[in-house]
Amino acid sequence: MNNHIGGVRRNHLIALLGAGGLALAGCSAVGTGDATSASPSGAAAGGTVTLVTHDSFALSEELITQFEADTGLTLEQVAPGDAGSLVNQLILTKDAPLGDVVFGIDNSFASRAIDEGILAPYMPTDLPADAAQYAVDEKGSLTPIDTGDVCVNADEEWFAEKGLAVPSSFDDLLKPEYKDLLVVENPATSSPGLAFLLGTIGAFGTDGWTDYWSGLGANGVKVAASWSDAYYVDFSGPSSEGDRPLVVSYSSSPPYEVPEGGDTAPTSALLDTCFRQVEYAGVIAGAKNPEGAKKVVDWLLSPAVQADIPGSMYVYPVDSSVALPDSWAQVAPQATAPFVVAPADIAANRDEWITTWTDTVIG
Repeated sequence: MNNHIGGVRRNHLIALLGAGGLALAGCSAVGTGDATSASPSGAAAGGTVTLVTHDSFALSEELITQFEADTGLTLEQVAPGDAGSLVNQLILTKDAPLGDVVFGIDNSFASRAIDEGILAPYMPTDLPADAAQYAVDEKGSLTPIDTGDVCVNADEEWFAEKGLAVPSSFDDLLKPEYKDLLVVENPATSSPGLAFLLGTIGAFGTDGWTDYWSGLGANGVKVAASWSDAYYVDFSGPSSEGDRPLVVSYSSSPPYEVPEGGDTAPTSALLDTCFRQVEYAGVIAGAKNPEGAKKVVDWLLSPAVQADIPGSMYVYPVDSSVALPDSWAQVAPQATAPFVVAPADIAANRDEWITTWTDTVIG
């Protein structure tokens, strides 16, 4: 999702989302409520509400303007980095919170955020029916906003020029013909990187994933600190500057690469290498403006924002009733069988898995 994200994002997609779009936007009348329920909004109260998010967040300017008009709030943004950095910063500053509301915590970091006590539960009344499957607890510690499949992306034009078949699976990436072609993100610092690591754990199990990563290391995998470094510095795609034709990104990244007036993407996602990432919003514990924070969470679930998410953040809205761009069926399909790891297993083993990955791949 970044951010997608990373957020997509999506995870999640800083230039994919348009770096100029990082100025926050607002939309639609929203509700407020106590820690577990929402009630209709009253008259605009005014003041400032600060959204803490990853550096790939983007929505249309018109939405922000409308949100501010409807609520009387001024929306400000703090973006401390990728989703992994976002959670770390919220933990480090929990005694003096960076803001009122957070967007961009994903399902690989959600349990850590909850366990560290940085969130105040809030349950919106207008939660789409689709969102229930992504709930992290029964208290409403986090509200699902979007989803995105983290997968390997391929520069189709590069492979065509080289006369080399595009790989299709995790196992293909170990073959000698794909040596020195893949760049991934560090799971210690990047949510797409962690999502991809979880995908390999889902694919190879707790007894086999380290051997798989040893194989990737022997086959010349490159590790970048963030999604933007991997995608825009190392990847060879049309909007990038690098020489590696395989990168960990999102199944919804290819639409960004479609040239103006075109209907096909020069990149593709390997749908047999995907892990489904979910991005959440939540009220920050100790927020100066908790009522404004609840309004932002409600706003992110509103039909107008949900409809804007595909075009602005290149991830899927959590509300499946929202119409997607026509081209997405062709160039941004979701994986039919993404790899999964149980949330309880992520919570219990995430830090150990990251440490083991670091020892295995970085040394």
